[in-house]
Amino acid sequence: MFRLITGSLLLLLSITVNAAISGKEVSYQAGAVTLKGYLATDTSLQGKRPGILVVHEWWGHNAYARKRAEMLAALGYTALAVDMYGDGKMAKHPDDAGKFAGVIRKDPALMKARFMAALEFLNRQPGVDAGRTAAIGYCFGGGVVLEMARQGVDLDGVVSFHGSLGGSTTPEKGAIRASVLVLNGAADPFVTAEQIAAFRAEMDAAGADYTFINYPGVKHSFTNPEADQFGKRFDLPLAYDAEADASSWQAMQELFVEIFSQ
Repeated sequence: MFRLITGSLLLLLSITVNAAISGKEVSYQAGAVTLKGYLATDTSLQGKRPGILVVHEWWGHNAYARKRAEMLAALGYTALAVDMYGDGKMAKHPDDAGKFAGVIRKDPALMKARFMAALEFLNRQPGVDAGRTAAIGYCFGGGVVLEMARQGVDLDGVVSFHGSLGGSTTPEKGAIRASVLVLNGAADPFVTAEQIAAFRAEMDAAGADYTFINYPGVKHSFTNPEADQFGKRFDLPLAYDAEADASSWQAMQELFVEIFSQ
């Protein structure tokens, strides 16, 4: 069902006191392609914990994706910042980013194969509870995690931060297993009112458990502090918004408390 978040849950995951965050570069395979990710965890914790995938923006697997993985580790999760392009490839210009992202978007089977390779790698890590997993994504990555939800990947939740809403798969009723949270800037020119209406209709028809939050006056890439710099350099409608960044991160935490306590 469609839900609106109107207030904070009483229980929130908080940053672990005296957290011993360990981050390391890792490699895993999807067919013949080597994918280079970044695994972050709190080594002071004992026992099994949920695993979270972090899917990067269209720039590729970069420091920003790694930072978010470390932030998730500080919340008590084990997080893997994934590599969807292969060999840790990153773009320095929007033209290249569009080409890299386009290869994945145009091939749903390839997208799923690389996502599943990351999920399977994460689930093999010591301390990860393979029965409790989620995925978050930014921009391009937001579109990826929504597509994985549409394809019925066994995840407890997916969170899209300023991600694209369209997908290549039309889910049948009951096919979406994950709780879906979409965090969108209402002033994002890349996401139109028509696209939002179509997304909501699609989720309703599929009987999905989803929440859509639209932040008034907020533009694309609102969670990335480098958005203003990228916007000026490449003449793109990007802008960081500290309030929306903090609010969206809290909304994600609330969802995780809900789905992982069931």
